[in-house]
Amino acid sequence: MSLPDSNPESEPVPHWDLTAIVQDLKAAREQWRHRRHRDRDKGDREFPSPDRVRDLLSLLRGALFPLRLGPTDLQRGGEDFYVGHALDRALTGLVEEARLELASHAAADEARRLAQSRISAFAHSLPELRALLDTDVEAAFQGDPAARSVDEVLLCYPGVHALIHHRIAHRLYQLGLPLIARIIAELAHSETGIDIHPGARIGRYCFIDHGTGVVIGETAEIGNHVRLYQAVTLGAKRFEVGEDGSLAKGQPRHPVVEDDVVIYAGATVLGRIVIGKGSSIGGNVWLTRSVPPNSQITQAQSQHANRGPTDGHSA
Repeated sequence: MSLPDSNPESEPVPHWDLTAIVQDLKAAREQWRHRRHRDRDKGDREFPSPDRVRDLLSLLRGALFPLRLGPTDLQRGGEDFYVGHALDRALTGLVEEARLELASHAAADEARRLAQSRISAFAHSLPELRALLDTDVEAAFQGDPAARSVDEVLLCYPGVHALIHHRIAHRLYQLGLPLIARIIAELAHSETGIDIHPGARIGRYCFIDHGTGVVIGETAEIGNHVRLYQAVTLGAKRFEVGEDGSLAKGQPRHPVVEDDVVIYAGATVLGRIVIGKGSSIGGNVWLTRSVPPNSQITQAQSQHANRGPTDGHSA
């Protein structure tokens, strides 16, 4: 059987009018900028870069857990030197990314001053953040009978990696850098399938088991010693609308999960409701009502409760 002629000279040469395409793309950009009142072109990079933030995050992870998430050839004797070097690079880079975020609503000198101040505050919180992450690693090791060591948990578990990202992102969010925080959250989302808004407040000893499909909304509050399984959603039931018809921002609209709660796979918990301390929410439950402490909610119970009256607790 003869093969088709693969001689490049015999193939048709593609043609496109690059000049026209470039001009049309320029027109589309200018129209968008005009609609968003961004006609003034600063001529340089205006926003934090996801690629740059990813590189800085890798340095931060290595600085927090140098012998596990740092360079493969790092020895214990060189830990402190590496941590100092990695932090210097990461924090210096974060100052620049923070300056870019802040420059949209502050003068250049003020944006740089604020960036340095906020990243300095972030730097000094890193020891506390490391201690908080240690509780998450411990919770995963104690909560999973398949875990053979805390090293396995730290190196392999997507829930732990998502929480490392979240603890960093949440601190930056608290310091008034929500765009960088959101970039970090979305990097974790793409890597692990776990979507945690950086505004969510999560207590100590959190364990996200398996994790794929977990969604935790911006105003969710999670207590200590809480365990979530895959495909759990802590979401909003409804969105308030302003007088101009746009969605109201920042309103408390996600669940409050108190201490020692377990929420099993596929459960959907919606609205500003309270899951009482020590409760267990079964798999595939759809819950839009608060439940008192030590509740045991099954799928059948939640269906009955959600059809009930609107006052009081559901059980």
